[in-house]
Amino acid sequence: MSALPEGGLAAWPHVLVPGEAGAPVLLTLHGTGGTETEITALAAALDPRATVLSPRGRVREGGAARWFRRMGEGVFDVDDVIVRAGELAAFITAAREEYALADAPLTAVGFSNGANIALATALLHPGVLTRVVAFSGMYPFGDRDPIGDATGVELLLLNGTGDPMAPAASVDVLARTATEHGASVTRNGRPGGHGIDSSELQAAKEWVAR
Repeated sequence: MSALPEGGLAAWPHVLVPGEAGAPVLLTLHGTGGTETEITALAAALDPRATVLSPRGRVREGGAARWFRRMGEGVFDVDDVIVRAGELAAFITAAREEYALADAPLTAVGFSNGANIALATALLHPGVLTRVVAFSGMYPFGDRDPIGDATGVELLLLNGTGDPMAPAASVDVLARTATEHGASVTRNGRPGGHGIDSSELQAAKEWVAR
């Protein structure tokens, strides 16, 4: 696991929205060009009781916030994915301690680029993150497989079957590879492309509540 960037937790822009006592934590992770504030609405739709922890992606691409570098659409800098997943794992660990969340169950909820960093973090650091709701995510490691033992990791993959930005073939690789490493994978496909629809929100709400 990587260390936090210089300046520690205080230097990483993020939002904490306290929830009800004993409620779970939802770690919301925005897509490219999103913000740590607007993505918190996704948590409210899944569990309005939850504490919401929402950091900002630290990579910039044409002024837009992202979670890791890429060479082109769907072509990721895998070395950077691995480094940034380690940083996010360090952020989660530090935030749990800072905000007294160590005993609360935590689920990452990410959209697009946020889904991809959540998936990478859970698969590389299962001791830190074990549950991911991935809206319009894909396999984040290109043609490589850096995953170790992912037993105990639970993934919910929610994708449009006609999504050119997160192709079904890449989601196939994700589901297969994660399962081979011991993760439990639930996959829901719907007609259409990149985005989140009401049926996926309902499926995610039920999955989070399990």
